[in-house]
Amino acid sequence: MANKGPAYGLSREVQSKIEKKYDNELESRLVDWIIAQCGTQVGRPAEGRLAFQLWLKDGTILCQLINSLHSPGSQPVKKIQSSTMAFKQMEQVSQFLKAAEEYGVSKTDLFQTVDLWEGKDMAAVQRTMMALGSIAVTKGDGFYSGDPNWFMKKAQENRRDFSDEQLQEGKNVIGLQMGTNRGASQAGMTGYGRPRQIM
Repeated sequence: MANKGPAYGLSREVQSKIEKKYDNELESRLVDWIIAQCGTQVGRPAEGRLAFQLWLKDGTILCQLINSLHSPGSQPVKKIQSSTMAFKQMEQVSQFLKAAEEYGVSKTDLFQTVDLWEGKDMAAVQRTMMALGSIAVTKGDGFYSGDPNWFMKKAQENRRDFSDEQLQEGKNVIGLQMGTNRGASQAGMTGYGRPRQIM
């Protein structure tokens, strides 16, 4: 991992496209949310993708974030410890990802551990944080801290119960996708079998 040289050719183009997806405004919003959610003891990183990556890289802040979205006693990450060993840091990031999935973040919204640890795709890290924030706002269980306008609320089920009479009435209505029968009449049509009058 440490002996990785610069990318050339197609690899370079792909990496540059991935890096263009990173949003600096979104970074500052996510930093503000993490500080509001976890407290000021987590500190504030300098601006920029590299500083944001180094701030989150060891996984301790991510684990504090996911724990802050749960009630005390039901926190998913039991042991958070700062470590300089790479495998310990990656393990904590993996614990965050597992807890985020259990919280409701879909697998497609989760980043890979190496995306953060090696800084390969920090835009994916931002997407995961956005999805986590959206679910936290949508749940509305009182554990979310920060401005609720920072994240979009997820769509929720709006179940409707219809009576049998209403369901029967609905069967008699012609849906507008099939067209309409209004204005359809046989007025002005000639009788069948007679030739058309051309004048």
